[in-house]
Amino acid sequence: MSPALFALISAIVGFGALLQGTIGFGLGVFAVPLLLLIRPELVPGPLLLSSIPLTILMTHRERASVTWGDLKWALVGRIAGIAAAAVIIAVVPADPLAVASGVFVLLAVALSATGRRVPTLPGTLVTAGALSGVLGTTVSIGGPPMALLYQYESGPTIRATLSAFFLVGVSLSLIALHFVGRFGMVELLAAVTLLPGVLVGWWLSRHTARWLDRGYTRPAVLVVSAAISVLVILRRLL
Repeated sequence: MSPALFALISAIVGFGALLQGTIGFGLGVFAVPLLLLIRPELVPGPLLLSSIPLTILMTHRERASVTWGDLKWALVGRIAGIAAAAVIIAVVPADPLAVASGVFVLLAVALSATGRRVPTLPGTLVTAGALSGVLGTTVSIGGPPMALLYQYESGPTIRATLSAFFLVGVSLSLIALHFVGRFGMVELLAAVTLLPGVLVGWWLSRHTARWLDRGYTRPAVLVVSAAISVLVILRRLL
């Protein structure tokens, strides 16, 4: 890998890590489309593996804000969502599925913008976790469902809880990739090249997260969720 290509990849992954470290999600959605264009072998296994240190660091940084009681319900939904996604992928074409998913998230953002609040109860946590599993597995937008549910919580609570949630979810995905022959030593070594960008993005996010916590976390969640959905839709339509 040339120094210029390494710098470009590091910048892409670094910005994605900065985004996720600031609001709690965004690394995969931002980095995947760009990495597929320049080094497709870095997706999904190497990028998923490189996100694990990020989620560990984020969870540790704000461990006092993790809502551990919520995680068990969200993870039950996540597992069910991954299983459902396997069926959906087999019967629904990729383009209509991506467009429908993007529209769904946009509608959820629009509803949230009206000020209507959904309580974080076992039922809503399982539902958000399931939606995250389905959308994350099918079209790589697993962050918005959980982030929208937690949008009224403090910035540290959103970042810490989503990080713990993604840590388990990503680990399950890597195990699944290994058993289907999509993750091994080659992908492990490729992930090492992504780590510098991830670590720099996480380090920078310490400063941007503090700024966002001054009352801008909820608007940021809504704006990023909407932007991600629009990008997913445009990527499939154009």
